[in-house]
Amino acid sequence: MVSETSVSRSIVIESIPMAIKAPSQDILSELRRQNFSDEDAFAVRLALQEAFMNAVEHGNDMDSQKHITVDYVVCADRIEISLTDEGAGFDPTSVPDPRCGKNLYKVDGRGLLLIRSYMDVVEYNERGNRIRMIRYKEKPRVTAEPD
Repeated sequence: MVSETSVSRSIVIESIPMAIKAPSQDILSELRRQNFSDEDAFAVRLALQEAFMNAVEHGNDMDSQKHITVDYVVCADRIEISLTDEGAGFDPTSVPDPRCGKNLYKVDGRGLLLIRSYMDVVEYNERGNRIRMIRYKEKPRVTAEPD
């Protein structure tokens, strides 16, 4: 549910690395308006840039004729961002852990790990060409299950 103080937008941008600059600035401005911390803004900016570059490079195969749809909602308590590319998609569980074995020495492959580290919720559609990320201002409490 989107309240009166929430901002919700959907934009379609070119599949080129610099195209995320304006939407990123708009999102960060909304975070400031909703009194999110600098830590939250840093986390969202990093996750957004990583997800966007994955969509450009891996999803749309650097094809500047393709587009990426950025949907976002900024509320008083959370930010939700979804990016959808025009690619065939992928299985996020098939991406190797960059912290293990020979992957430690690779210069790429850390984007998904960073996104998962900085966002509270990370989900993909079944096709694998859409990522949905949520960061809460107040972190959800994890309650221990009774023994």
